[in-house]
Amino acid sequence: MARIAAIERNTKETKIKVTLDLDGTGKSELNTKIGFFDHMLDGFARHGLFDLNVFCDGDTEVDCHHSIEDTGIVLGTAIREALGDKKGIRRYGSCILPMDEACVMCAVDLSGRPYLVYDAEFTNQSCGDMDTQMAKEFFYAVSYTAAMNLHIKVLYGENDHHIMEAMFKAFAKALDQAVQLDPRITDVLSTKGSL
Repeated sequence: MARIAAIERNTKETKIKVTLDLDGTGKSELNTKIGFFDHMLDGFARHGLFDLNVFCDGDTEVDCHHSIEDTGIVLGTAIREALGDKKGIRRYGSCILPMDEACVMCAVDLSGRPYLVYDAEFTNQSCGDMDTQMAKEFFYAVSYTAAMNLHIKVLYGENDHHIMEAMFKAFAKALDQAVQLDPRITDVLSTKGSL
């Protein structure tokens, strides 16, 4: 069964379309009009081996906030819908990912309960045309609409680009682990009987 979701969300601030295939090969087509954010989403798709298409027409003349946060909302919704009833998935995933001098830890639980723990600091206000504070807003939106526990901690690092990129790639690797089907799991991995 294909684990694919196509989600569209339109507001006065953004118009967003996301298509996600959890069992892809890492291909992406991205156009958020925020170049650095596209670069981060490309890393997420490629290293998670997700096929991801994102189109966002947002009010970037104001700033990047609405476009990035709302893309997180739509991507999280796509993750949740593509997972379906979650039968057979591993549920948990984690990754400690180095990128040059930076190292980031990410852990995921597809529990059906939203929660974000985020421990990261940046030196500068932006990476390219993306505000660094928007990383937290993005991951918060993803975690809540996907209904996942998401923990991200920057262990160390100096270069903001490396730190941010390591965060997105670590999230991709942890999520890829969590969504994998395990033939030993015949129902959902929970004593409650549902996720």
